Amino acid sequence: MNPRPGSPRLRWALALAVALAIGAAAGAGAYALTSHHSSSPSASPVVVPAQPASSTSTVDSLTQLYKQDAPGIVDITVQSNSSAGSSGGFPFGNPGGSQKQKAEGTGFEIDTKGNILTAEHVVDGATSIKVTFEDGSTAKATLVGTDKSTDTGVIHVDLPASRLHPLALGNSSSAEPGQNVVAIGSPFGLAETMTAGIDSATNRTITAPNGFSITGAIQTDAAINHGNSGGPLIDVATNTVIGINDQIESDTNDSAGVGFAVPIDASKSVAQTLIAGGTVQHAWLGVGLARVGAARVTKVVAGSPAAKAGLKAGDVVTSFNGQTVSSADDLSAAVTAAKPCETVGVTVQRSGSTKHLSVTLGVQPKSASS
Repeated sequence: MNPRPGSPRLRWALALAVALAIGAAAGAGAYALTSHHSSSPSASPVVVPAQPASSTSTVDSLTQLYKQDAPGIVDITVQSNSSAGSSGGFPFGNPGGSQKQKAEGTGFEIDTKGNILTAEHVVDGATSIKVTFEDGSTAKATLVGTDKSTDTGVIHVDLPASRLHPLALGNSSSAEPGQNVVAIGSPFGLAETMTAGIDSATNRTITAPNGFSITGAIQTDAAINHGNSGGPLIDVATNTVIGINDQIESDTNDSAGVGFAVPIDASKSVAQTLIAGGTVQHAWLGVGLARVGAARVTKVVAGSPAAKAGLKAGDVVTSFNGQTVSSADDLSAAVTAAKPCETVGVTVQRSGSTKHLSVTLGVQPKSASS
């Protein structure tokens, strides 16, 4: 699986989710493996100088956190059949057409029943999944379900509760810039690697494997690289998982200190639905928005809820479901928080006048290009 160079200048590529989706950042994708399972980068490895730890926690406290959490974090090895045009281990594709692949990512235990949370793109198209635990033991895993819209996946191992060490899930909604965090995962196949940093920013918007927007993402300077995908971003103060490491922004395709984690609040809800055997659905408005400034509609998808409600290109959305909207991200977050088939009020500015519209939201299609 060949890494695709990151395209920072394309992060604001249009996605017809509800708003502008941050485009395909160079990601912490599944790490490609050779056919004989040895860890081998697809290009000459680049040695990145170690970054000073942003955390003010003592070495002893981070050491203790690692000892507590590492047993609950697993290395995931996946074999899959990938073909051109599929997500192919988003955000890294396989331009060579259909072929068998082996790749490596990260996951973490969330209960004593054997359920493991990871990123959807780590297990996308998997024909077999193997997990390796901290003590070196392995187990075959089965796929419970995935959700491309939040890049969330759940796999399951059939093991006794005594062998499992679930991590505590926190609340990403309370994350703040400056909080000390650590990431634990398998960068470049180096399982159980911990890196430290801070929450650099919150409420970022990144792009899901299906092209829709993931809102509320946490930005961090804790080093994240290929193979970290699906691993936990842990708040040091509470020792709880606040995000799933997912993407990086980089000109070199390696960590530049700008990583993104899917907010755990979104993934928790998805995981609960998948484990219960339900179907995950997301609300859909069906517009594209301008990159900067106000939430200005640039395109309305034909037949979408927005089109049926009378939204037009050029409209500036100022309110959605009673919430003030001042940017594309505001609108995207508001739609994400809504439910499919819910009827909401939308206020827009059009040609100098204010219009109040009623929109019945739809169910998000499989991809933003649908």
